Order: sequence, then C-alpha cells, then structure tokens
Amino acid sequence: QVQVVESGGGLVQPGGSLRLSCAASGSIGSINNMGWYRQTPGKQRELVATVTKRGSTDYTDSVKGRFTISRDNAKNTVYLQMNSLKPEDTAVYYCNVDGNYIITWAWFSSWGQGTQVTVSS
Repeated sequence: QVQVVESGGGLVQPGGSLRLSCAASGSIGSINNMGWYRQTPGKQRELVATVTKRGSTDYTDSVKGRFTISRDNAKNTVYLQMNSLKPEDTAVYYCNVDGNYIITWAWFSSWGQGTQVTVSS
C-alpha cells in the first residue's frame, strides 16, 4: 500500500499565496510522476500540474506563470506553490503519485484525500 497525504490548503484573499504539500509513504520502490489535480462541485477533476521523476513539468494553461510545482525525491514529497490566487482557483486539490511497489515492482497510482483551497475576500 502507498499512502498519500496532502496539507496546506485554506482560505486566502484574491492575490494571495498558498503552498500545498503532498507526501507519499509506504511500500514504495520508485516514484515516477507526481501531480496536482483539482475539482469543484459538479465538475470533473482537472489536471493542474505534474512533474516527472527527472523534473519535467507541465501546467494547465490557467495556472501558467502563477503556480509552480516541485518535488523532493529524497522525501517522496511534491509541492505546489500558488501565487496570485484567483477566486476561480477555489477547489479541492488532490495529489496523485504513480510509480512501482517495492519487491513486486508492480505499478501503482495513489490519490490523497484532498485539501480545500478557497480564494475569497
């Protein structure tokens, strides 16, 4: 089993900043991709940003220039620095981690429980 735990959400005013963290633990042999997704009521979960094992990043257009994804491979942790937040960034943010289990080397994809980000004055 691989556990994924997010933290860092909260209430922030428009134009403010938040930093989300996501730590993976458990039977991890290797982590490949780490990413952040978000979901609002009645809508599908959408990709926000991803980072590969080698550090290549990808962002959805609406957050480019405002959000930065990074990872610490030694800590199995991924971060999302969110600046210049807008009300439309309000959502539950989920972390996803994929890779291979230790010993069996079978592939896994694990989600966190989500953390609420609310941008409002």
